[in-house]
Amino acid sequence: MAFDGDAFISYAHLDNVGLSEGHKGWVANLHRALETKVSQLLGRRSRIWRDPKLTGNDVLNDALIDQIRNVAALVSILSPGYLRSQWGRKELTEFCHACQEQGGLLVQDKARIFKVLKTPVPFQQLPTELQAVLGYEFFKVDPETGRVRELDEIFGEDAERDFWLKLDDLAHDICALIQMMDGGDPAAPVDRGAVFVAETTSDLREQRDAIKRDLQQHGYTVLPSRSLAPLSAEEAAAAIREDLALCRMSIHMIGRHYGGVPEGGVVSLVELQNDLAIERGQAASLVRLVWIPRGVKIADERQEQVMEQLRMDKRIHPGSDLFETSLEELRTAVATWIKREEKRRETPAVETPIESGKATPQVYLLYDSRDTDSITPWSDYLFKEFEVIHPAFTGDEAELRQYHEENLRTCDGVVIFYGAANEPWLRRKLAELQKSAGYGRTKGMPEVVICLIPPQTAEKARFRTHKALVVPQWEGLSPEPLGPFVSMLKERAEERQRDGDGDPV
Repeated sequence: MAFDGDAFISYAHLDNVGLSEGHKGWVANLHRALETKVSQLLGRRSRIWRDPKLTGNDVLNDALIDQIRNVAALVSILSPGYLRSQWGRKELTEFCHACQEQGGLLVQDKARIFKVLKTPVPFQQLPTELQAVLGYEFFKVDPETGRVRELDEIFGEDAERDFWLKLDDLAHDICALIQMMDGGDPAAPVDRGAVFVAETTSDLREQRDAIKRDLQQHGYTVLPSRSLAPLSAEEAAAAIREDLALCRMSIHMIGRHYGGVPEGGVVSLVELQNDLAIERGQAASLVRLVWIPRGVKIADERQEQVMEQLRMDKRIHPGSDLFETSLEELRTAVATWIKREEKRRETPAVETPIESGKATPQVYLLYDSRDTDSITPWSDYLFKEFEVIHPAFTGDEAELRQYHEENLRTCDGVVIFYGAANEPWLRRKLAELQKSAGYGRTKGMPEVVICLIPPQTAEKARFRTHKALVVPQWEGLSPEPLGPFVSMLKERAEERQRDGDGDPV
């Protein structure tokens, strides 16, 4: 249906009083900036209204009610003053009544109410209509003192910058809703699918917003699209499973706080989302990234246990990864996944045609850069039978990661050289191989052999694993111990050739 306005801003009069002489009110600043940004995104002048005169002594007249009932969206500026305002509640009620007559509060999966948190407010005191709506926090909490500061230019350049970032998120989401209600916009970005970015604790909401922003700019829908906080444990689990079923990747950000436990539950919401992502990954292909900020200081004993369980979790499925890094490194990993997804969409998932009646297996060599010169005899020996691929050590980090994952996705065999590196390095390489299905691998798992090369140490001599053939090569290239590995690769090539000719395997 057609609306007279795009949005109505509902707020308390106190929240628009300037903090200093001559300083414009916070709501007035947000109104001006939001109207300008939404206009730029829509490509037309947006119509965002508010009542600049409404105070506790004014009457909510028929004209204002008509305005509220004839806008596409309501922007509620939440604060302690707003919760005490009877007019704010009446504006919310009138808008909700109008929505019910117009088809409901949701358009597809997007709410027509936008919850702007100017300052923190107790969740239990929120009107029911606002509890399940995802919010936009225009404040920061000092992790050391717990003191709250609004995002206002009066508090300095950082606060002003964060205000604009948050407003940009709000404007894009309002614009997306308006376009959907207008029947879609041909110029809108193509929907690339959905990614589950798990709800997190307050100390990481800014980082979550950054990841969400990155994904949305590439055309991805970010789930969950509504707050899970008001739901019981059973309801939350059902909603999370429903969202994860639509996603190819989930991202879980683990901070210093334990987080809230849903009603009737025994674990925090953060844990519940991760557990259900593991469940989904065991049943279907799902890339799951778990991120712990480097150097994070844990707030309580329960969260310390959560961290240790994550580090030792044996339920890691192919495609999972745990990062204890900076946020930029997580963003790099997400960017690499996006590039891989774009390539997957552009390239049909078909086997490479067999040329001249022969399929040449690909062998990926993994070694530390310090062993580059030492592995030449093995590389030359394998090249007589196979296509040999070497690791890359220089270049853009995202490109190196993409190159590595692409090789894991396509290779038939892997040779890991245990030379200058230590055992943790070797174990990481084995773990990456287990995750190769999450990189879009359509073949079976590659054949793997570990070559023990100089320097010879007691640590290497003791090394054992059930995940690969381990062959000592202390005196240089010894082809005989590599025989089983070479034979298996040749058999694979013959099987693929028979499949290509239509003969039974």
